[in-house]
Order: sequence, then C-alpha cells, then structure tokens
Amino acid sequence: MHVRAIATVLVLSLVASSQPLSASGHGPMFGMATPTNAAGGWAIDFGTMGRIGETDDAATARTMLTYGITEDLQISGSVPLVFASAPLPAARMTGMMPGGGDFESILAWRFHRQGTNVGSRVETTAYGGVIVPGPQKPAGLIGTFARAPGMYAGIATGFASRGNYVWGGIGYTRFRETSVGDRRPTVLSYSAVWGYRPPVMRQEYPHWDWRLFAEMTGEKSSTAEHFGDVMSGTDAHQIYIGPSALGIYKNYAIEAGIQFPAYRDSGARLEGERFRYAANISYFF
Repeated sequence: MHVRAIATVLVLSLVASSQPLSASGHGPMFGMATPTNAAGGWAIDFGTMGRIGETDDAATARTMLTYGITEDLQISGSVPLVFASAPLPAARMTGMMPGGGDFESILAWRFHRQGTNVGSRVETTAYGGVIVPGPQKPAGLIGTFARAPGMYAGIATGFASRGNYVWGGIGYTRFRETSVGDRRPTVLSYSAVWGYRPPVMRQEYPHWDWRLFAEMTGEKSSTAEHFGDVMSGTDAHQIYIGPSALGIYKNYAIEAGIQFPAYRDSGARLEGERFRYAANISYFF
C-alpha cells in the first residue's frame, strides 16, 4: 500500500505543465521552518507519510494547496486519505501537514526578516490554523470518541544562507471538547533542523539543486478525555531524529525523509512507534 501511495504521488505531479518558476518556498520534511510562497504564487503538494508501530502501521496521503497572498503571508489547506490507522501516540508528523485524517487550513505570516550578508537572512514565521475532523476515524480508543474541531498555532525562527540552514520551532494543537465530554489529546510539538547545501549539489536550472537536512522533532501529548473523565495511559512524550533530502528542479520539488526514536514514553493504552517516514512532491505555478 505504501508503494502504491508513493507511485500515485509521482504520477499526479508529472501530469502538471512546466513553467520556469523557482520552487524556493520549501523547507525540511518533518520540522518547522520559515519559508513562504512568493506573492501571487500557488503550490500544490502531494505527500505520503507513515508510522511503523510495534504491531500495527499507519499510512496517510495528503494533498495541500498553498497561495502566497504577499511575499510574507500565505494560506494553505490540506485534505487526507487514510490508508491505515494504528493506536499510536498523538503526533503532528510534519510542520505544514498533520499525519492523521483531519482537514486543516493554516495561515502563515513571516513577520520578521532581516538580511545579514549577501544571500543570508534571519527570519521568523508565525502559524495559525483550524482543524476539522475528517470522515475516517483513527484506530484504538480515540476512534470511539465523538470528535470536535480544533486549532493549531506555532512559530518558527532561524537562519538561512546559500549553504546552511538552521531552524527551530514550536507548535500547539488543541481540540474542543464535544457536547458529550470527549476531547482528543492536546499536542505540544517542537523541532530543530540543520540543513546543508553541498557545493557540488548547488546547481541552477537545468540541473537539480539539492539540500540535506538533519531533523529532530518532539511531541508531548496530554491524556484524552472521554465522557468528561481523564483516560489514563493515553498521554505520551516522544523525540525523533533522522535525515531528509530536498531536491529542486525548475518549478518542481521532491523531498523524503525518515526518523527513528531517540526517546519514547508512551501510555499503556498506546502502541510503541518504531520509526516514521514521509515523502512529498511539490509543483509551483
């Protein structure tokens, strides 16, 4: 199923027409970053992500559409297709797209940008959005809950140059309590990313331009609530690390990465996660 999902992503991206635009609005695979779309620029992303548990696996494909309102303000929306679900700890998965079955829309505002030297800058971007439950319910205890909309807020800051990138970010996901007293776990997510653009791979069109990233992501989730009662054993704290790579060619970008646990503390009602992966193809127009 995972291979078919990735193949679908490839086919959908290749049917798009080609234009001489720069796919510069992309950052790392898992962590939060500061880039935004160019003013008036559109981007469509086809992504697949998965989490491999000790017994069960989770796999989701998402499509995200992004529009640059100004150079520093963009809006995006993403829709999921869940292939498999597992009773794993609550997780954000990537900076711009969640890994579950929710619909999401995010407004990103890069409110600080300061050039330091030629080709380098320090900048900060704030994120805020709404989450709406999709028709596909998650596995495990949470899947039996009544679900309500939620919100996502975050901020990322860092340094970018022609050869090096450093970003740090923190995010917060919270869901409203339903009329019957159900609430999904609140998630505090955080990330740190170092990126490197090797000189030998630092190419301009008609060649591929590559960036390599080392990414750390963490998620601390609260206990869930069911009929107003706290469900013990549903909270968790996890930290994951791993590499990813981003390649840019004309107005296309491809990216993939994998992460392994550096720290895991999951509740008794949750299944342990062995590793996670994600891949994405973007088209800018």
